[in-house]
Amino acid sequence: MKPASGVKPLPHKTHFYNKLLRSVITGTLFLLVSLGIGVAGYHYYFNIGWLDSLVNASMILTGMGPVDRAETDGAKVFSSVYAIYSGVAFLTSVAVIFGPVVHRFLHKFRIDVEE
Repeated sequence: MKPASGVKPLPHKTHFYNKLLRSVITGTLFLLVSLGIGVAGYHYYFNIGWLDSLVNASMILTGMGPVDRAETDGAKVFSSVYAIYSGVAFLTSVAVIFGPVVHRFLHKFRIDVEE
C-alpha cells in the first residue's frame, strides 16, 4: 500500500527499533541517576544504611511514599526536594521510553487517514 501523495512512508522497522532502544537506555540511565541521588541523600541526611537508603529512594521515586521518618531539618528539606524532583523525573523517564512508540503510532495513524 502506497501512502497518499505528500505523505512520507513509515521509516523501516529497524530505524524504529534503534530509536526505541536508545530511548529505553536514556530513560533507564536517567532513572538510575535519579535513584543514585536519592540513595546518597538518604544515606547522608537520614544517617541510615545503604540498603535502607535504596528502599527509601525507590519508594519516593515511584510515588509510593517514604519509609523512614525524617528527624532533622536537613532530612526534611532533602526529602521534600527529592519528592518533588522524583515526581517529575519518573514521569519524564516514562515519556522518554514510550515516546518512539507514540510517535510511530501517530505517524501510522496519519498515513492511514490520508490514504
